[in-house]
Amino acid sequence: MSTILPFNTQDVRLWNNPQPETSKTINFPQTYVAAPRLASGINMLDMQCGTNLRVRTLVDQVDRQKFTAHANTWADTTLYSCGMDTLVMKPANLDMLSGQFSTEEDHPWNQPKAQTSRRINFERPFVTKPKVVCFIKQFDTGSGTSTRLKVFHSDIDEKGFTMHIETWADTILYSATAGWVAYPEDKDYIFSGTANTMDVRPWQNPQAETSKAITFQGTQFCKTPSVFVALNWIDISTEANLRVKARVTNVTGQGCTWHMDSWADTKLWSAGMSYIALS
Repeated sequence: MSTILPFNTQDVRLWNNPQPETSKTINFPQTYVAAPRLASGINMLDMQCGTNLRVRTLVDQVDRQKFTAHANTWADTTLYSCGMDTLVMKPANLDMLSGQFSTEEDHPWNQPKAQTSRRINFERPFVTKPKVVCFIKQFDTGSGTSTRLKVFHSDIDEKGFTMHIETWADTILYSATAGWVAYPEDKDYIFSGTANTMDVRPWQNPQAETSKAITFQGTQFCKTPSVFVALNWIDISTEANLRVKARVTNVTGQGCTWHMDSWADTKLWSAGMSYIALS
């Protein structure tokens, strides 16, 4: 049905050799009859504090056998490492839709807004209200006591939904891009959801590691599922480097354990992820 392929800049270079642009050509597990559709999101970051925090992930050069994944920054930002998952949707898998929305489609980066929303219309309607998953692909944040960003959806119906990209408090959000995936609510062998450290602890009690076991709520899989993971929420102090990693372990046909980690002297107030389990 679909495949999940990871990429991390450390597949190409060491974290302590930061580069503004890092890419890798990734082969699909099979040759498709046509180029598949891809959806990708960030699930790991290590960025130097003291400047604007800027990161952009993307995929391009997609053909029947491979694609190229990119994790980039620009200007004076230092990107030590970045990780992302890419969901590969087979050409025949037409009941899954995907896309992205950037705040720069609404306003220029040099006219920052705390809240941006846009109605997303599906290229073709669903029979019933679908499931929608949103995640972070790119951001450029300025001064503030923390880097704060969240992406989420509302008002889902058969024809579309509303995407929201927001910050709060004293964070300046110059730009951000959110990706999305939508699929029929009754589609077999797939389960999705969101998780947040605040499901476990209050934001004002920061911890380096937070985790929780979850179930797939009775969803039936034909084999142990693979899980796409991407960030949908960040609130991390700017006193130290921004370091965060979203991941899952102990994956079975019944559930998994999600983890949201930081390390070294990073103060992780809160963070959230979106996940899609499929087989």
